[in-house]
Amino acid sequence: MRRRVLRRVVVTGAGAICSLADSVEDLQAALQEGRSGLKPVELFATNGLGPQQAGEVRPFEPRTWLGDRNLRPVDRTARLLLAAAQQALDASGWTPERRKDFEVGLVLGTMYCSIHTISEFDRRNVQLGPSYASPFDFANSVINAAAGQAAIWHHLWGVNSTIAAGEASGLVALTTAADLIRGGRATAVLAGGAEELCHESYLAFHRAGRLGAQRPVPFDARRDGMALGEGAAILVLEEADAAAGRGAAVLAEVLGHGAAFDPTGGEGSARAMERAVRLALEDAGLRPEEIDAVSTGANGSIEEDRREALGIAAALGGHAAAVPVTAVKSMLGEALGASGALQAVAALGTLRDGVLPGIPDLECTDEGFPLPAVSAQSRPVAARRILITASGGGGHCCALVLGQG
Repeated sequence: MRRRVLRRVVVTGAGAICSLADSVEDLQAALQEGRSGLKPVELFATNGLGPQQAGEVRPFEPRTWLGDRNLRPVDRTARLLLAAAQQALDASGWTPERRKDFEVGLVLGTMYCSIHTISEFDRRNVQLGPSYASPFDFANSVINAAAGQAAIWHHLWGVNSTIAAGEASGLVALTTAADLIRGGRATAVLAGGAEELCHESYLAFHRAGRLGAQRPVPFDARRDGMALGEGAAILVLEEADAAAGRGAAVLAEVLGHGAAFDPTGGEGSARAMERAVRLALEDAGLRPEEIDAVSTGANGSIEEDRREALGIAAALGGHAAAVPVTAVKSMLGEALGASGALQAVAALGTLRDGVLPGIPDLECTDEGFPLPAVSAQSRPVAARRILITASGGGGHCCALVLGQG
């Protein structure tokens, strides 16, 4: 049997909405300047819920990107996604006229999608009876609701998939879309993640003891948990020859990726991250020393940060002592399903500008910390290839290498 030749996958556009900015350019600038998007929560009351700060998107006016069309059927998660997707389509030149003639797909990563809408629907159903439950809420009570709404809104006739892989969802969505293109099953796919900040998810993480009260600073020795965030980030992935054929600008290339899973916690999680990174390097045909920077999914969680660092260091070997490392969740908070895609948007800025964001407020790391090249300040880097990692409390680990070819 003849082996199928994998096609090259490039990034031709991006869009982002988060607590720091409502555009890709502003987000990349804010991260490189070391600004924080964490602020007191205004979306809902946080009385009795411990920490009072999160990465809330405020203000958020979706009509800036979506015009005067009826927004009633779409909830907060979908609105964040629709806005980011519109930015990405505009940036990549996929006009409405072009989308009529070509199939463009969507792969969305999300941890909970419209959990607030789902909860409201269930609450009314239980308290008042089925006849009082809103049909608008019912339409958004499934985890693929936002992806479906985006396909309808933006006329995306290609593949439509939703990935739920915990905090790694956004990065896994990018790798899934890349594989569809590499294998010849799609030519252009929007991919990334979206997640809303709401009382229900905030309460869940508070009760699980995962929110940091004082120092939600990734890798800091005094870290005590994470700060939640929200947002959406979408990249337009295309087959390289097709992108060149339509004259699209190329922002980066997806060089390789890998994934692993270990739900047991402990050192098993570190080994899963090590496997994911090794697979990504093998897929990209790269040696560890050819990685110029690392963007980790660390968020301030005591054990999770340590395990991710151990796994990355084991995979990179001796190069781990020298490669510069960042964790942008220090400024964005843990945006769950959107986080991995937001990291990818930040990496695009580093590839273009040669500046790697720092980890603000990082003062000292754990004794024996295996990734010593972390810094509180942004720094210049000659980056042609960036490793992006993401992991979640449920056991998912993912690694992606973006580069300039």
